[in-house]
Amino acid sequence: MKGTMSTDVKTIIQEGAELTDRALETLIPSVDTVPASIHGAMRHSTFAGGKRLRPVLAMQAAVTIAGVIPSGIEHLGAALEMLHTYSLIHDDLPALDNDDLRRGKPTCHKAFGEAIAILAGDALQTRAFEVLASLNAPSAAVVQIIGLIANAVGTVEGMIGGQVLDIESEHRKPTPELVDAIHRAKTGALIRVSVVTGGIFSGATHDDVARLDTFGRKAGLAFQIADDVLDMTQDSSHLGKTAGKDLATEKVTWPAVFGIEQSRRDAAALIEEAFAALAPYGSRADGLKSVARYLVERRN
Repeated sequence: MKGTMSTDVKTIIQEGAELTDRALETLIPSVDTVPASIHGAMRHSTFAGGKRLRPVLAMQAAVTIAGVIPSGIEHLGAALEMLHTYSLIHDDLPALDNDDLRRGKPTCHKAFGEAIAILAGDALQTRAFEVLASLNAPSAAVVQIIGLIANAVGTVEGMIGGQVLDIESEHRKPTPELVDAIHRAKTGALIRVSVVTGGIFSGATHDDVARLDTFGRKAGLAFQIADDVLDMTQDSSHLGKTAGKDLATEKVTWPAVFGIEQSRRDAAALIEEAFAALAPYGSRADGLKSVARYLVERRN
């Protein structure tokens, strides 16, 4: 599929999600494929109603660079969504956040048992890299994309490292430095790399990558700050996951350090700074900006 998307954010997200879901449907083995239990678990969590925001960010970053959604980018989006889903399955486990609810449905370990949930997360991660390795892009771009995504998932300023900091900081006095480090790694890294790799897929230059990286860092942090605020201000039925969890487990969050009103101001300021990085692209960046603004203004 090629073409520009509407700049109406709901349309952008809906069309991007549909494109991603069609790819995921073909890329994740069916429930009839042996062993059926793990494929059922992988699909349970992947198709539990996620908004596909990371794939959509990748697609809109591609539009920012090339003016169109390049053919085949839905496979990059699907791989990013698999990695995100793997992290959610493992985050929800009793040994980590111990959650029963995700996207309004029973978490993977509640539906399939802990052993299969652990293995389903593992399987989604390995399948994601298998999909990335077969992307329809120049080999140098594919290698760069794989390296950047592996780094963003990893332990040094990556998603896993952020999860470790998050676990180890429970019941500790939250500091600005600690909450910033956790957010940039745990959630921000995968959002940032979604933006950057979407650009690389569509031919971004070194300077383009630097601008997209700046945008992704700031938008990713704003997204997590907004998520912290939602956890403290919305109930579970709105969120689709257990509300108040951060407070109950004494998590290090942005509002715990700065308060809710300052957190909202910080998220809004970060989005404006993120937008400034996209100035050279003019109207081609409108879709990416509208998705980023949606991320911080959403209510669930």
